[in-house]
Amino acid sequence: MSVGTAFHPRTAPLNRKMQWREWSGYYASSVYADAHDIEYNAVREAAAMIDVSPLYKYRVTGPDAPRLVDLVITRYATKLKVGQVFYTPWCDEHGKVIDDGTVHRLDETTYRWTAADPQYRWLSMNARGLDVHVEDESEATAAVALQGPFSRAVLEAATGESFADLRYFRRRPATLAGIDVDVSRTGYTGDLGYEVWIPAERAVDAWDALMDAGAAYGIRPAGMLALDVVRLEAGLILLEVDYTSARHALNPEQNYSPAEIGLGKLVDLGKGDFVGKLALRREAARGGPARRLVGLALDWYGIEGLYSAQDLPPSISASVDRSAGPVYAPRGGQIGKVTSLGWSPILKQAIGLASVPPSYEAPGTRLQAEWTVEGRHGRVDATVVPLPFLDLERKRT
Repeated sequence: MSVGTAFHPRTAPLNRKMQWREWSGYYASSVYADAHDIEYNAVREAAAMIDVSPLYKYRVTGPDAPRLVDLVITRYATKLKVGQVFYTPWCDEHGKVIDDGTVHRLDETTYRWTAADPQYRWLSMNARGLDVHVEDESEATAAVALQGPFSRAVLEAATGESFADLRYFRRRPATLAGIDVDVSRTGYTGDLGYEVWIPAERAVDAWDALMDAGAAYGIRPAGMLALDVVRLEAGLILLEVDYTSARHALNPEQNYSPAEIGLGKLVDLGKGDFVGKLALRREAARGGPARRLVGLALDWYGIEGLYSAQDLPPSISASVDRSAGPVYAPRGGQIGKVTSLGWSPILKQAIGLASVPPSYEAPGTRLQAEWTVEGRHGRVDATVVPLPFLDLERKRT
């Protein structure tokens, strides 16, 4: 049975349409307003509050905590400084991705680890023989993503502190409404933003303080439908949509290495031993994996033509389609699949993430994507484009 997050006393009255979805056993709002484009605009033009408390959160502590982190993730954990955050995948012994998330270094021997799926057993298994303690803080810690071009102004108004010096993928403690919180310059929107980590028992007070401070900046709560659009524009992958966790894969095709989902640059094969290193070295020696993640820009006139052929006006859903669809070589057979497909309001473009062979990954490559109108399958021309689709300088400055 799903339950409300620590913010539920505030988010429930705001969810006027009573549209909820299940996220790791919690109620997550799909949309608060009559349409999620209002919430999308808050992320891109003002400020938005997104309840991300259902993320799994772990505190890794002890003298050997750095060794455990370095053993599990694919990046050099020794390069992760206090006050810094890494985004990283972690793999099984076959070099296939179990999950991706963030690792925050709180002090010399303490880390906060976030993930989409449960990781307590995996971390504990790899901690055997090490002087380290893994604590599940998923329920004890609430989290809210404050995102958008005015997010810094809102955060500074709420805390009375300057965050101009908090760089991209850095973190530091702060005080919000008398509450000791941790603030990281991170998010899942591709925009300027922060994530605030709050003791669950004070979550409502922190929510109120941020919403009160944000009133002058047009702040709104935003749900999962809006979040799905902005993360697609940012070219960010989603577990069990753009790839399958190695833990849940039912066949070899559902297993993905980091290089197959656009995370190859986050693998440091020069570091010491880590889980999956041998398999990933062998993959690299073969020239890389047999499929790659790419961005696709779909031709609007092709979409329009499929509707016109049935005497219908063109139409595209405002929500991201998470169902896999075929990708074809021009006038050829299927060579891959689209994993996330949607309309970008800011780019005025139909875009998608796709998995294709290496010979089709170069920007400018012409492909075709399947498009269905009233049960009739057609093809739309598509062009491979660099990721992310939308690269906002303000997210880093």
